[in-house]
Amino acid sequence: MAQDETSGTFHDGGGRGVGLAGKGQDAETNQPGSLGGLARYVVAATLARSADGGAVVAIVLLATTSGASGWLAGILGACITAPHLFGPLVARRLDTAEDGRTVIAWACVFHGASLAAAVLLFPVTPPLVPGLLLIASGLVGPLLTGGISSRLTAIAGPERTSQRRAQGWDVASYGIGGTIGPSLVAAVSAWANPAAAALILAASTFVAAALIRLLPYAPPASAAADVPRPGRTLLMMISTGPLRRTLYMTIVVALAVAVLPITAVASTGELGAAPAAAGLLTAAYGLGGLLGSAGVMTRPLKTDADPLMTWLAATVAIALGGAALAGTFPTAVAAFACAGVLNSYFFAATLAARSEYAPPAARGQVFVWIGALKITAGSAGTALAGALIAPATRLPLFLASGLIVLAVVTSMVDRRSD
Repeated sequence: MAQDETSGTFHDGGGRGVGLAGKGQDAETNQPGSLGGLARYVVAATLARSADGGAVVAIVLLATTSGASGWLAGILGACITAPHLFGPLVARRLDTAEDGRTVIAWACVFHGASLAAAVLLFPVTPPLVPGLLLIASGLVGPLLTGGISSRLTAIAGPERTSQRRAQGWDVASYGIGGTIGPSLVAAVSAWANPAAAALILAASTFVAAALIRLLPYAPPASAAADVPRPGRTLLMMISTGPLRRTLYMTIVVALAVAVLPITAVASTGELGAAPAAAGLLTAAYGLGGLLGSAGVMTRPLKTDADPLMTWLAATVAIALGGAALAGTFPTAVAAFACAGVLNSYFFAATLAARSEYAPPAARGQVFVWIGALKITAGSAGTALAGALIAPATRLPLFLASGLIVLAVVTSMVDRRSD
């Protein structure tokens, strides 16, 4: 009996998948490649990522509407986002656990419980108490993003086409979650208050935890003693060509596209549009992202992930350059939408690279490492755009496009030296 490294499925001599439905679940609807398993995955991932993406908005609104100063609201928001960088320190448990679903499910429960406790204690305790709870919540945040994505190989089935199509759904769950979370916070805050919005997000993580426990079971890829520590995993990624390129290209593109919301707000005057039209630009980018993920679902990517990342990153650079050069509002809308489409394709390629090039013993850690660094890079890109936009509105876009081009050239040289 042998194990398929890409899916975690065990096969007998006749090629039949054995033992992944397990745990008392229905084998027909919960085996790798089944629509039921993928549907549960998408719902669970969307709920978890909605909570992760909307929590910072809810916390900042809660602080500001309670009369707290702007600096305190910002610090509390950072308490839940900054700890994502340390997510890889807890990710090893994904690869050593007998059942990785349990780890992610408990992470969802812990995230929701600590978020709810921070919200409920904020009015009655010093800010340090909710701040510490938010830090705890943020530490497990990467398990709700990259950690959940690491389960996809056990769900989609062993064929590369089905893997790539499922990765399109995964990209969509990020896009939908990133839209639903803040939108739900805005709607509930207007109807009731930010505390109620945050508690709804916390409750959604409990539902996500239950659904994650219903995903197909995949046995650990190796013995716990063979799973590398976080530092060794990072060194392994840096020394392995395809993973190294996945790492730095993901970081660079995440930093680059993070300038789009800032430039959208700042450039409406130059484009002859009202300031409120910035929302249309960001909406075009978000809609483009959803269209891109739909494209990956319907026509899965077929090229090897390593070179594919390079060429897709180049197209993102072109789209950002187009946004920088746009002289009219409709042209800018089109450029932002194209950037969203192409970034979704690039994101799907990076998910494929993580899945296909990561060693089975460290796959969970690879997903979380790259996801955590991507979030950090996005925050840095937003901050840099805010600092650079005063002298020239389009400067962040030009610099972002140039930075991606530099990464593309570096990856091409890097690949030839392997």
